Amino acid sequence: MKAFTVVAALIVALFTVPAFAQQKPPVQKPPATPTQPATQKPATPPITPPAAQPQPPKPFPEGAKIAFCSLQEISQNSKAGQAAAAQLKALNDKKVKEIEDKQKSIQASQTLLQSPTLAEDKRAGLQRDVDRGNTELQRMQQDAQAEVQELNNELQQRFLSQVNPIIQQIANEKGLQMIFLREEAGLYWSDPALNLSTEIVKRLDAATPAAKPPVPESK
Repeated sequence: MKAFTVVAALIVALFTVPAFAQQKPPVQKPPATPTQPATQKPATPPITPPAAQPQPPKPFPEGAKIAFCSLQEISQNSKAGQAAAAQLKALNDKKVKEIEDKQKSIQASQTLLQSPTLAEDKRAGLQRDVDRGNTELQRMQQDAQAEVQELNNELQQRFLSQVNPIIQQIANEKGLQMIFLREEAGLYWSDPALNLSTEIVKRLDAATPAAKPPVPESK
């Protein structure tokens, strides 16, 4: 059960979805950069040293009995994890749009209430609509959070059901006695060659069917 908790955290972290119906702050425009006079010579750009060439990964140490992997790394780099992230984000974006539309409707009614020419009988009915809309908005937010969490739990279980057999297979092939989760073990230091995440991603991608292209709509 503990592993499921870890995957729950990592999938949510992948999306970093905004809070429901959160208003976006206005975009501040950067100040205009003054142009240099034509007679002034442009500044000489600094010399950038060449980027260091990435070192090839070290082979897994022969005879090692302990290894580790990162579920976050596996999720972010695998097709299965990326598909789960996209699916959860799509649902979250849909719910955010629905809540924002409800907010706009309530705000429009509140603007009408501020009109000094609004008749008192209409004002009372409009106020009831606003109060009812606020109650419905609160319920929409609660239902949306519950629906997103339910899908999140489902994706977690599906993801683990794909990853766990691969981890077990690699452990048997290498004769390992223990595999740590880097997120839970809090490893202070470890040999990078003991990281099985890349191997797990390769096998997971090989076992993940390719996404089907969207079917064009018939006119």
